[in-house]
Amino acid sequence: MRTFARTAALFSVIAALATPTATAQAAPGPFGSPGDVITTPLQYALKSLPIADEDRTGYQRTSFKHWIDADKDGCNTRAEVLKDEAFMSPEQGPNCKLTGGRWYSEYDDQYIDGASGLDVDHRVPLAEAWDSGASDWTAAERQAYANDLGDDRALIAVSAKSNRSKADQDPSTWMPPAAGDHCDYARDWIVVKVRWQLAIDPAEQASLSEDLTHCPNAPVKVTLAR
Repeated sequence: MRTFARTAALFSVIAALATPTATAQAAPGPFGSPGDVITTPLQYALKSLPIADEDRTGYQRTSFKHWIDADKDGCNTRAEVLKDEAFMSPEQGPNCKLTGGRWYSEYDDQYIDGASGLDVDHRVPLAEAWDSGASDWTAAERQAYANDLGDDRALIAVSAKSNRSKADQDPSTWMPPAAGDHCDYARDWIVVKVRWQLAIDPAEQASLSEDLTHCPNAPVKVTLAR
């Protein structure tokens, strides 16, 4: 169970890919500018992502600075996610040390007691983001991606075992062990790629297309980060 309380800026809806309005036209291709809000059926969002081969040349995990304390409240991004997603809230001590608490790991349908058994996963891994366009970003953009608290689908607390099993794989080679999470996982993967205007490779596109045949084609709302 997730109860998010993250603060994000409010933006006016100025683009709607699949349901045009008087102020927006439906069109595939670039999604828009930072702050634009897109509402579109999930399958259309997938079809609108550019397809490109991946290139990991030059990738280093340190190219994405994390975890930072963006609001200077003493808790870094990892701790903020853990606090937001706790099924039973932990106690917070000095330097944002979290003790106790209980979490639900969606990837493997398990409850986890204590923060030490958890990883905070980048839904779309840092290496995958690099492969898909982030290699051309500025250092500030990569830091913003690695610490994205503006959309609760970007980061998720899961069991360390499931996260490390996933590593930097995309949906063509890894899906959550819990079959009941597959639709949510595919949806959130696509949302993050749209939010950050990242590409997908052919195998990834084919796998996600197959996954979505078993999932509701519900509209998703995405605020573009870049």
